[in-house]
Amino acid sequence: MEWNDLTEGAKAVLEQTRNLKNDNIQIVEFEVGFEEEVTEDEEKFAVSIQEEDYQSLKKYVNENEYGEKYHMARNKNIVKIILLEDGKVPDNLSEYPVFRQYKNDSKPTEAGTSQEANE
Repeated sequence: MEWNDLTEGAKAVLEQTRNLKNDNIQIVEFEVGFEEEVTEDEEKFAVSIQEEDYQSLKKYVNENEYGEKYHMARNKNIVKIILLEDGKVPDNLSEYPVFRQYKNDSKPTEAGTSQEANE
């Protein structure tokens, strides 16, 4: 499977493993069903990770032709993708950062901050 065959949501997830590598490994955690509108450089676009994106990622992880090896695990709607180091999962995973941008419960909230400023 090639990069161009991936869905847009799958590309968004995999781009995080490429951009944020730490010692040749990156753990990305995302939620199937995540949707958010993002503004970047004054341009608005939607990020959406749906079931079809998960299936696309699953196929890519199994058929990757670019030499990178991944481990992917799903628990309900939460999925983790680990970029493997030397083809295996390291023993000390807790030492590696987990990128969680595409999760519904990880959206930053500013409600408390703005409320306190108004008092």
